Amino acid sequence: MPEVRQHRGDVIESTHPFSAFAFEGERVVLAVGEDRESAFRSASKPHQLAVSLGNLGDPGDISPQQIALGCASHSAEPAHLAVVRSILERFDARAEDLRCGAHAPMDTPSAEAVLRAGERFTDLHNNCSGKHSFMLASCLRQGWERDYRPDDHPLQRAIHQQMSQWMAHTPRTVTDGCGVPTFVQPVSCAARAWQRIAEAMRDPRDDPWAKRLHRAGWAMADHPELTSGTGRLDLSIARAASEPMAVKIGAMGLFCIAVPGRNIGLAVKVHSGSSEALGVAVEWALARVREGLWTRPAQWEHALVRNVVGREVGRWTVADER
Repeated sequence: MPEVRQHRGDVIESTHPFSAFAFEGERVVLAVGEDRESAFRSASKPHQLAVSLGNLGDPGDISPQQIALGCASHSAEPAHLAVVRSILERFDARAEDLRCGAHAPMDTPSAEAVLRAGERFTDLHNNCSGKHSFMLASCLRQGWERDYRPDDHPLQRAIHQQMSQWMAHTPRTVTDGCGVPTFVQPVSCAARAWQRIAEAMRDPRDDPWAKRLHRAGWAMADHPELTSGTGRLDLSIARAASEPMAVKIGAMGLFCIAVPGRNIGLAVKVHSGSSEALGVAVEWALARVREGLWTRPAQWEHALVRNVVGREVGRWTVADER
């Protein structure tokens, strides 16, 4: 199994084995490492959003920016919060009815601004508030119970049923960090679900589910600054790509990519859960899926180790020990 290594000076300080799977249509184009079960976490957001869009009647006036926020693990920067508020306003929903929980913005300057203003963190600042806004709106439209979190809620049952079709696998569920169900499946099944996004982005045909994934995938590809945040890995990957990609990080070392021009879906899982190790694992996998898909920027912070005063003291590399 390949592994990411953190070097501090001439010492290998930590090692992080990873797996990577990719499909081009039904054809396997990459399969390395163990196909272990993994929680899908936030990398399933475009699929979850597609179900909410269907329950809302596929409104045509929802902007790509709003759809991107519905797929986002955002950093609660001002631009992110403005779009979340616009989603709630569009559907006559209240921020007080969100069930994702309050936490500090992932963007440090934004968190500091809230504290300096003497305000408190709310559910709006939660990185999942865009997804939850669409879930709440879906419940309001359908007349369902507003607490959309339980496994047996009609919304969650519908998401599970549709996700099973996209994966060609029936996942089990556990509870995500934001309180809603998340899926547990082999890493290869996550790659297959993201290949469905690539396929839909390429040609949605006359299929309502493909059209929803098409909207979600292109919104993410066109607005990675809204699905991610300043200085973060998924934004860096999207911006250095040589062709359009929808990219999404999931918690605990999962990263998924849809490449519509190649009809490819990719999933990478660092099994230690290290987010620091993830960048070079994704870079390594992209190079093996298709040379030239992504080029490392001249100064790429996600491959460096720095000390507390910012001095470069090490690096991240990949050892291919398949």
